[in-house]
Amino acid sequence: MNLASKRNALIILGLTALTFSRAMFAFFDDPEGPNLLVVLVTAAGIYGLTYAAYRWYPVSFPVGAKKLALLVLLQFVIVGCLYVAGR
Repeated sequence: MNLASKRNALIILGLTALTFSRAMFAFFDDPEGPNLLVVLVTAAGIYGLTYAAYRWYPVSFPVGAKKLALLVLLQFVIVGCLYVAGR
């Protein structure tokens, strides 16, 4: 995997972490809406866990779009668990 492709994958994971974090807090019943700092810290935590998984996967694991799709699914599962724990 070349450097540009790796950077693009990490940018996509960062954007999806922000999107999932914002969506999670939007579903909570809060009349004021989600706090920007809380959304950013949660997104950083989600991104950190996903980045750790990205670095941990063995070399023989599928690379490219399959790996990226699996990591986005992992982010979805993390946000789902956080949402259920927060209710």
